Amino acid sequence: MAGKWRLTITQDFSAAHQLRNYGGKCENMHGHNFGVEVAVEGDRLDDKVHYLVDFKEIKRLTKAVLDRLDHKHLNEVECFTEINPSSENLAMFIYKELKDSMPENVRLAEVSVSEKDSSKATYWEE
Repeated sequence: MAGKWRLTITQDFSAAHQLRNYGGKCENMHGHNFGVEVAVEGDRLDDKVHYLVDFKEIKRLTKAVLDRLDHKHLNEVECFTEINPSSENLAMFIYKELKDSMPENVRLAEVSVSEKDSSKATYWEE
């Protein structure tokens, strides 16, 4: 069986949101410093540098997506005007935005979003 590598980067963004139909405090507008983890994997290292991909490249791609969310009221961002900007839906949105931008030898494995250190939601596709 051949080995694989998995690389994980972390980034964050700040935003406000409201969870529609929540029936509690989170239905009111409130903010978070969201943590984001992006994991990529592959089975072939670069011939010259012997890495899967430069961490900086995954961070650059992720930052381009997060810049669209940073310091926004997420309920007003186009993709969240109908669905709740929950951690689960944020993770799915970031995953789908990143999926097709990965370098050739790298596959996006999963994206996690946390509202605080003790809780996170992870999205992946099989």
